[in-house]
Amino acid sequence: MHDKIHHIAHFDLDSFFVSVEILNNPSLKGKPVLVGGYERGVVAACSYEARKFGIHSAMPMKKAMQLCPEAIITHSSRGEYSKFSRWVTDIIAAKVPLFEKASIDEFYIDLTGMDKFFGVSKYAQELRHTITRETGLPISCGLSSAKFISKIATNEAKPNGFLEIPHGRETAFLWPLPVEKINGVGKQTEIQLKNMGLYTIGDIAKMPLETLESQLGKWGHSLWEKAQGIGSTAIHTDWVQKSMSHENTFDTDHKDLDFLYKELVRLTEKTAYALREDEKLTGCVTIKIRYADFETTSRQEVIDYTALDDQLIAKARSIFDKQYQKGRPVRLLGVRFSQLIPFTMQMSLFEDHSGKLNLYKAVDHIKDGFGSQVVTKAATIPKKEKEE
Repeated sequence: MHDKIHHIAHFDLDSFFVSVEILNNPSLKGKPVLVGGYERGVVAACSYEARKFGIHSAMPMKKAMQLCPEAIITHSSRGEYSKFSRWVTDIIAAKVPLFEKASIDEFYIDLTGMDKFFGVSKYAQELRHTITRETGLPISCGLSSAKFISKIATNEAKPNGFLEIPHGRETAFLWPLPVEKINGVGKQTEIQLKNMGLYTIGDIAKMPLETLESQLGKWGHSLWEKAQGIGSTAIHTDWVQKSMSHENTFDTDHKDLDFLYKELVRLTEKTAYALREDEKLTGCVTIKIRYADFETTSRQEVIDYTALDDQLIAKARSIFDKQYQKGRPVRLLGVRFSQLIPFTMQMSLFEDHSGKLNLYKAVDHIKDGFGSQVVTKAATIPKKEKEE
């Protein structure tokens, strides 16, 4: 066992998109609410009232409406999701020394060592109440010695609850639970495990490690460890510092706006491609301009979390227009994305976004196969070539 006892809390905003919609339109409270698009849309999130009808996220909207014809579909507060997510992040950042933003609505917090000053359990519960009191958002929390156990505890505590798994009680909590409660066990693995006669986490724990490894490879080893209550306690804080950028120093200085815009689009596309490759969203765009006399300026602005070219290009151009001193020759242009968070399925499920995202991913796939020059936006093609 570990020498040091870790205290890892997992915080998850309950039905986050739905909660924001209800805050902005209280008449939705207590009703079956679906967040997403109509027509060819998919359910991005649903209220607990809607779940009673068998509706779940990623379900086609058409099917959800058949299950519950009186459900209310909305995404009118979409622009607010990033704002509320940042608000919760700021509250957590002010209260704890070490935390990881695992997605737009999910956080891991290391409270190890804080038991010297406060009861860890009491501190986690107070933080939960603070977030709800200040933002109005319901949030659930699990507390244990490892990240994956705390995440499972959070799911068991929902909605709007708290569950602590005390040290030494990890396996007592885990073993009766069905195998699909382990994060990362999808439908395929679930079927595979059940075919092996493994229905609960306890069944996995009792299976010889060699058997699991021979059937499931590395994943078998990881599952066996989890079933023993052993899991990671590493809190990744690099999402704060981490950024992605591309810049270009020109052979000759340029003041032609047409050229500078094309370069801006090219650099933004290139960085957005890297963002999707890494399965991240960005919440902040910075444009860097170095003039011919080497004076360098940079300006940054926050943006709703996204990985979509058109939104990022529009923001990059808007920042550039505010910043560029017209007529001044430019030596270097750079684009940087920061405030990166992991991409979650819900973020791609709005009908007007999912089509675009799939299109960009298809283009990414072509670039992977044939090189990045094969597909470019019209804005990056020189005028002369366009006319031809």
